[in-house]
Amino acid sequence: MTGVNQLAGKTAVVTGGSGGIGSAIVRSLHEAGAVATSLDLSPPPDNHIPWLHCDVRSDESVSSAVRQFFQQNGRLDLVIHAAGISREAVVWKLTVEDWDMIQAVNLRGAFLLLRHAIPLMRQGLGGRVVLIGSINGSRGKFGTSAYSASKAGLLGLAKSVARETGRFGILVNVIEPGWVRTPLTEALPAATRQAAEAESLLGSLLEVSDVASAVLFLCGPGASRITGQILRVDAGQFLGGAT
Repeated sequence: MTGVNQLAGKTAVVTGGSGGIGSAIVRSLHEAGAVATSLDLSPPPDNHIPWLHCDVRSDESVSSAVRQFFQQNGRLDLVIHAAGISREAVVWKLTVEDWDMIQAVNLRGAFLLLRHAIPLMRQGLGGRVVLIGSINGSRGKFGTSAYSASKAGLLGLAKSVARETGRFGILVNVIEPGWVRTPLTEALPAATRQAAEAESLLGSLLEVSDVASAVLFLCGPGASRITGQILRVDAGQFLGGAT
């Protein structure tokens, strides 16, 4: 974890901030001195985390939540898109409804967030955008065509928006985690988790704090010249294992 108060005076919104990874990000931002709020459909399990209702699939809902945050805090410096869902099926068995839902949350949600947040960020002295992708957005994975496509879309979105906002001092990057231990992933079959561990060069899976630490880095002073990049935080899983 990086230094306390390195983000003092900064404000942040985190979509999906009520989930396992998102709430860890919000807590880490608070610990670093930022004012951070979860934008999500439901409140975080930790009632100390500020929350605004937001459906990332809805243009009106995202606009309202971001505008309300800005009115409450007077500025917007850090924007993190951590909202994400997945439905696993080979492509010929994947329903159109599941495909559309995954794109709506994972990719459309990121677009809507940036669409409404960037004009407010431009009123300040720059800022940081971090999109939470996945190593499967770069490498693909059996049974995750919709999820992988949505996460791959974040890469093109980030690189294009980085070009558009660099002149305003707004930096845009993607974090690609490997398998992260959360209540949802821990509920999956043991064989699935063991396969992910076997791919890892470090022989272990990520904790939510590993992703949160990477977000803090990209939002902090040490990343002031990094934009349009992919930061893989995966314990070496992308490389496919130690053999």
